[in-house]
Parts: sequence; structure tokens; C-alpha cells
Amino acid sequence: MTPARRLSALLTLPPPAVVGWRRCEPVAGIDFLAEAGRWHEAFAAHPGQRFALYFQDSLRFAAALFGLWQSGKQAWLPGDLTPASRQALAAQVDALASDLPSPTEISAIACADTARPAQAALDPSACQLVVFTSGSTGEPQALPKRLCQLFDEIDAQEQAFGAMTSDAVVLGSVSHQHIYGLLFRVLWPLATGRPLQAQPLVLLEDLAELTPPGRQAILIASPAHLSRLPAIEAHGVKQVFSSGAPLPDAAVPDCLSVFGRAPIEVYGSSETGGVAWRQRNPSAPAHWQALPGVEWRIEEQRLWLRSPHLEDANWTPSADRAAAVNGGFELRGRADNIVKIAEKRVSLTAVEAALRASPLLADLRLVPLTEPREQLGVVAVPSDAGWQLHDEQGRRALAEALRASLADVVERVALPRRFRFLPELPVNAQGKSTQARLLAEFDPRRPALRAVQATETGMDLSLIIDAGLPQFDGHFTGHPVLPGVCQVEWAVLFGRERFAIVGEFAGCEALKFQRVIAPGRQVTLSLSWARGKLEFRFHDAAGPYSSGRMLFNSP
Repeated sequence: MTPARRLSALLTLPPPAVVGWRRCEPVAGIDFLAEAGRWHEAFAAHPGQRFALYFQDSLRFAAALFGLWQSGKQAWLPGDLTPASRQALAAQVDALASDLPSPTEISAIACADTARPAQAALDPSACQLVVFTSGSTGEPQALPKRLCQLFDEIDAQEQAFGAMTSDAVVLGSVSHQHIYGLLFRVLWPLATGRPLQAQPLVLLEDLAELTPPGRQAILIASPAHLSRLPAIEAHGVKQVFSSGAPLPDAAVPDCLSVFGRAPIEVYGSSETGGVAWRQRNPSAPAHWQALPGVEWRIEEQRLWLRSPHLEDANWTPSADRAAAVNGGFELRGRADNIVKIAEKRVSLTAVEAALRASPLLADLRLVPLTEPREQLGVVAVPSDAGWQLHDEQGRRALAEALRASLADVVERVALPRRFRFLPELPVNAQGKSTQARLLAEFDPRRPALRAVQATETGMDLSLIIDAGLPQFDGHFTGHPVLPGVCQVEWAVLFGRERFAIVGEFAGCEALKFQRVIAPGRQVTLSLSWARGKLEFRFHDAAGPYSSGRMLFNSP
């Protein structure tokens, strides 16, 4: 039976002895089947047709998803449950199924007490899924998918990667709420009999805890996660997958050192599905190879695609430029990045290429800004030379040097006006550098982040306390001091971003403020997260400034 057919008939087949693991506890296939049957009953009995699913636990998510599909209704997978997302979902779905506390904006649906057995296989032609684009090029857009688009993609994955990944547990640091995590963390293992880990991997140091004894792991990760690996060995990982963006060249040697192999990078999008792959092991080719069933061609430097993962069988232009290389292709940037700044047409592709050519930068993203006027922002990771200029002459000197490198590319009136320099590109909980997450870096209340270092218990963030931060206004005139409430807010902000904390804030305990933080200082914020508690400590070489614990409701 092919993986696609197994997915269609999943709830009608005899279950495996173990379908997955919840940390170190095995989850029996018969228990998974019963839970899916109870969700089938709940959705079938509800008069609605469209239901949002948002789960932290991947096995509970999978049970709800297949129970919903078996009822003949449509699943919507939001990427998050922020207030804006909840407000939009309330007008689109009839209820929300989740393992988190139910928001007030959307009616909740719970698992039934009794199970309804599946009588027939799923209809692959049915349009029973709506996913959302990542938002990396703007607002997330809803994308309907037929089941056959997903299931055919699983066939292609198994054909391409099955022999490399047999007899291993699938676990991931990316969310199943997005198409990449859905396909690789949930549908692929269910279709092929590989057990899946229900809990997400937040820190690589937790890999051993989430890998069952005597088993190897298949790690489903993103470039953002793989670009900041701790200095440990994780050779118990059989294969590593990465998607969402090309893995930076500088991250490949670290992956080889930590995992003993380069990640399998998968190129694709929510719209196109999986398109191609590469694995940049030593002496291996660096160009992209099409996945089984995917056809490609290049017209006027633009990549065109035809595959069973698309809506129809027609040739479809992608958003990327490419060049043919040795039977595969190389990506050459996006094809449609034109914006208007100060009434001038600006090619974001040309600006990005010019900045990437600068020896002062290692990575960057461009961010069109609309407030207080239309202008171009840059979120950038300086190179060693860039940081040296930044530390010796200041942020403004580095920004001016980068603007000077664009003199032949952009008219002066349209040059980038706002720069944010970071040790790594910011990402959301799914490991994506979305426009929303990049825009958050331009909040004037955020401190500048100079360095990030993983620790045994969490991470250390080096923060530059600039005198221009608005939190110093009026606190106090002539003797500025960073307010204690601001320190707590920063701990919560960075804790949520770094550890993907989703529970509601429930209070503080053991707060201590021992020294004042004045402008012009560079301080370290140490964070650790465990069992619903976020511990923080602001300190420098002279000692602690403040510390405490933030409490969050459990999902």
C-alpha cells in the first residue's frame, strides 16, 4: 500500500502497536485510533462545516485532524492564536479545537466521550484543508488544499527520502500548524509507520530526552534553528531536514560537526508544496534537484513548475528566479520584489543583492515600512568586520557605510533609513522570518540585541541599553533609570520569542531589584524555561541587577 493510500484509509486500518511517543511514554496505536474516533463523533455531531485546529501536542493534533476529515468537514490551520488571528478566524470558522485554553472570540469544540468508527476511506479529491502562507512576504493568506495534494506529496517524500530514514522516530522544532511541519512531522510518519514525537523540540539539548531509548531520530528543523546550534554532538540523529529558506552557507560546517552530516534542505512553499531538495555534504553538489513528480523549466530567468502538489496540471510561474545547472537549478532571488519608496520604484532584489555583496554583512532581510512614512528598513546580521565597525564607531557608522554601498543601486531619496543590527535573524515560533516578526524589531521600545548564547539551562542575551529608549522618558529627569516593570516586560518578550511560550501570563514570584540599570550599559539577560516558569536574571560582570520568575498558565 502506498503512503498516500495508507493516509486515506488510516482510521479504517489495524493500528500499529505504537504510533508515537509523548516524551518518553509510548502512545499505543489503538489509543490514537480511539481518540480520532471521539473527534470524528464530535465533528460529525456539530452543525458547522469549518473548524480551526490549534494544538501543541502533535499526536492530539493528528487525532483531531483525521477525525475531522473522517467527518467530511474542513480543517483550518492557523499559524498562531494572536488576537489578530483569533479575530480573523472568528469570521471564517464555526469552532476551534485546541489543547490550549479557549479564546473568547471563537466557539470551542471538545472531543466527544464516545467514538464513531470510520466506515470508509477518505476522498482524496475533497478540499478538506486550509493552510496559511507563512507571512514572510506580507499578511498570511488562506490556501485551500485537496487531500490528494497532500497525500501525493507524502508519496514523493517517501520515494526521495525513505531509504535514508527507515526505523527512526520523527521529531521536530517546527510547528505542524504550517505546511512543512504538517507534512514532515505528522503525515509522513503516519503514512509510513514511523513513530512520531508529540512534543516539540525547543532546545537541541533536549534531543536525548525526546528520543526513545535505542532509537535514532529524524529531526525536522528550519534554517533559523540550524543557524544557532550549540557546541554538542548529536550523532544519534539519522537525518536532519530543513525548509523555509536556503540554509546559510556558514551553518553547514556546524551541522556537519553536530550531526555528522549536512541537512536535507527542501525547497518549496505553502502555495507550491515541495519542489526540490539538496544535501550539501562534502563534495556533494550544491544545486537543487527536483522531487519525484515535479517538473520544472526556466523562462526569462524565472522558474516555472508543474506538479501534482499544485491546484491544477498547468505550468505555474514561481516567485523565484533561477538558472539551470548540471541537471538541476540554482536559485537567484525573488522575481517580483518591486516597491515604491518616495515615488521611486525600488527593486528589493537589487538592494538585497548589493547589501549581500558587502563584506560588512552576513545575512539580512529588507522590510518595507509605512510609518511614519513609506521607507525601507533593513534587519541585518553583521559580519565580524561589520560588528567591529559597529562596536568601535557605533551603529550609525555601520548604517552609513551600508548606505554608501547602495549609491549605484538606489536613488538617494529611496535609500534605507532604518537599520536593526542583530546577532541572528529574528524568527517566529515556526522558525520563519516573517514580515510581522521583522516589523517587531522596529518597535522603539525594544532594546538592541548584541549577542545570543545558548547555555545548559536556556540562553543568555546581551542587550545594549540605549539612552534613546522611550522607557527612560521621565524616569527620572537628570538621572535616567530603566524601570523595573520594563525589565519584567523584556523578560516576558524575549522569553516568549525564544522559547515559543504560548500560555497566558499568570504572575511573578521572587522578584528582586538589586542595582539600577542606567543608559549606555550593556547587560546580559539570562533566561531559562521549564514547567510553566520563566526564570530571568539581568546582570553584568559587576553582579546582578534584577531577577525573578514569570508564571504562565499551562497549555
